[in-house]
Parts: sequence; structure tokens; C-alpha cells
Amino acid sequence: MKSKLIAVGGTVAIAAAALTGCSAGESSATECTNEIVNADATQVSVWAWYPAFEEVVDLFNENHDDVQICWTNAGQGNDEYTKFSTALEAGSGAPDVIMLESEVLSSFSIRDGLVDLTEYGSDEVKDNYSEGAWKDVSSGAAVYAIPVDGGPMGMLYRQDILDEYGIAAPTTWDEFAAAAQALKDAGAPGVLADFPTNGRAYNQALFAQAGSVPFEYDNANPTEIGIEVNDEGAKKVNAYWNDLVSKGLVATDDAFTADYNTKLVDGSYAIYVAAAWGPGYLGGLSDADSDAVWRAAPVPQWDAANPVQINWGGSTFAVTSQAKDKEAAAVVAKEVFGTEEAWKIGIEQAALFPLWKPILESDYFRDLEYPFFGGQQINKDVFLEAAAGYTGFTFSPFQNYAYDQLTEQLYAMTQGEKDSDTALDDLQASLEAYAGEQGFTLK
Repeated sequence: MKSKLIAVGGTVAIAAAALTGCSAGESSATECTNEIVNADATQVSVWAWYPAFEEVVDLFNENHDDVQICWTNAGQGNDEYTKFSTALEAGSGAPDVIMLESEVLSSFSIRDGLVDLTEYGSDEVKDNYSEGAWKDVSSGAAVYAIPVDGGPMGMLYRQDILDEYGIAAPTTWDEFAAAAQALKDAGAPGVLADFPTNGRAYNQALFAQAGSVPFEYDNANPTEIGIEVNDEGAKKVNAYWNDLVSKGLVATDDAFTADYNTKLVDGSYAIYVAAAWGPGYLGGLSDADSDAVWRAAPVPQWDAANPVQINWGGSTFAVTSQAKDKEAAAVVAKEVFGTEEAWKIGIEQAALFPLWKPILESDYFRDLEYPFFGGQQINKDVFLEAAAGYTGFTFSPFQNYAYDQLTEQLYAMTQGEKDSDTALDDLQASLEAYAGEQGFTLK
């Protein structure tokens, strides 16, 4: 049973990736792109794709006599995961420490690819993170990574467009739907927002806000999983968006394409429901000479009196099972983003949203003004509350596969091939069947 699940993990971890056919040795973990300050110290190889990360690595190396980081960018997202998966299959070639999105941790821990950091002092830094951030890197009593950055969600909107049509920024989803209708009725050239069927973690976060809990999973019992992707919360949200789609009030463009990126900044969408990394993404797309007026507000709520905060994305540092010196590797995972100086690089040069509470709760971060938003203090106004209120999420050990299936069902729904409830019922059936085929027992 265990061997079958491990083999499945290899397939799932690289789902949706373009397989490059590389061998584990092609991205040598010993080839550093940074300078080693102390050649006599223990070297820890790291794979990561953070922007401006070399400066963070240099800072760590300058301040650590006994441990040095040897950093390589082995690719972003699934490109890196493919190489890591290949290394696990080969039994060699993985780095000591690897940057992983929290949603794929279970996909690699089930293959014995990650170290449980409770044996290496994770409790020493636990209090530096919120309950939700820590839950995202944990499975039962085990801790498989150290949180780095997150994606608490808010709403970025074109104040100039809403003002032109006399529409207030919505605070609830009912107001959001009314604003979408008002924009259409006024003959605006664009729509209020986009509902991307390939949103993956974005769509899942919207479901979670209404109480959806799609998976129950604990790596201590790796052959058991609970699946309920068609629960009441998910169906409520899916029906809501399908109604907006059917009325032509929102677009259904695929996210993160060239066309989508253009529409984010040319006024085709008046609202961008975004994670805390969204401002950096949006700013990187926008023309500096644009007259667009952007502002940030909290994500709309189903019940304004009982707000529920949600998260889209987030990355971590995990120690791999192939690490030569796991204790030294754990030091890197815990400390590389463990100073204010390192985090100021991450915030100001990489637009990361910190999960490390000493900087997250600092006056510096709270009061930071963002020129792109007219000097608005978007952390204080939006994202700090969103981060504090996020309680965590349980991902499945085949999360990429689940996301691919969700995308297929949402696309069929928006094309009118099935109604919103049927789409989720079919998703439930497909995931149950897949789990059974791969040797899981359904709870």
C-alpha cells in the first residue's frame, strides 16, 4: 500500500507541469549562484525562486559562521517540483532545503520526501507565526516546513471606474453582485471582475469563505482521506458565480495569461479579488504613466457581521529527506527569513507578504505606504486583519490533481454544459474514484 501511494505522489506532484526529461543530476545542488563567505562552514544547498533572494542569502551567510547557504534557482513552481520528484525517484539529487508552496507539502511528505521538523526545533519558532500559517505547514503533530510568505485576500479596485458610474466599493457579495449589474446597466465597456475557471487555489479559497472543508487528511494515517468538495459552502459559492456568469456580469477569462494580464490593467475588470501578493503582481503589469486610480479594501463577505478571512497561496521552506546535515538544514529553514533586515528585502524588493510575526506586526509594515495605491496603507487597511483572521486549510496529498479536476468542472459549468451543483457532484465522484484507484481509504 505504501509503495503504491508513493508512486502516485510522484505523478500527482508533477501534474500540470511540462515534463522536461531532465535527470536529477542536471540541477546540481552543489552549484551555487551566490558566494560562500566561510568555506569551512557546513554548506546547505537550497532551491528557491524568490525574487531578490540572492541578497537574502548573502545576508544569512554574512551572519552565520557555522552554516552557509548554497543557493540555486531550479525553476518556479511545477518546474521545480518536477525536478524534486525526479530526485526522489532517483534517490539522489535533491537539495537540502527546498521552497515549496504549502498546498503541495502533503504531496511530497506522503512520499517520505520531507523531514518532520518537530525533531529539529520547529517549536522554537512556532510562536513567530499565526495559527493559520502554522496549520498550513502541519499535518497532525508533524511540521513539514517553516512558513515564509502568504496570500491573505483582499479586494483591489479601480476607484476611478467605480466613481464614474456612481458605484460604491462592495463590502458584501450581495453588494458585489449589485455592483456588477449596475456596471452592466450603465453600459460600461468592461465588467466588474473575472471568474477564472483555472483559478485553482483562488476558487478553493472562495469556497472556503462560505465554510467549505473539502479534505480531511493527516499524514500520520497516509492511506486515509476524507473528501467533501461538494459540501453546502462550495455549492453556495459556485451557484453565486455561475449566476453572475450566466447574466454576463463577470468574465471567465483564464487567469495569468497575456490577455488576462492586459485586462487587469486596461479597465476591462474594475475589481481584482486578490491575495496580498496581488499588489506587487498588479504593479509589475501597470504602465507608470497610467491614469488608473487603484485602491484596496477587504475582501467582500457573505455576512458582514461575521467576517471570514481566506488565503490564496503561500510558500515555505522544507528540509528534504536527502539533506546531508538535517540539523544545519533546519537552521536555514528557520532562520533565512528570520530577521527584520531580510524581510525588508523581501517586502521592498520582492513584494512578499511576511508571515513572520516580528515584522508582520511591526509599525514599519503596518504603516508602509504604497505609491501605486496613492499612498494608501494597504497592510493596515486590509491585509493585516485578513492575515490575523485566517485559520488555515487542509490540502489533499493529490492537490494538483484535485485542482485540475476542479478546473475541468468549472469550465464545463461556465460553458453551460452542466449546472453548478452537478459540476461539484461530478468533481466529488471523480476524486473519490481517483482516491480509491490509488489505494486510499475514504473516511
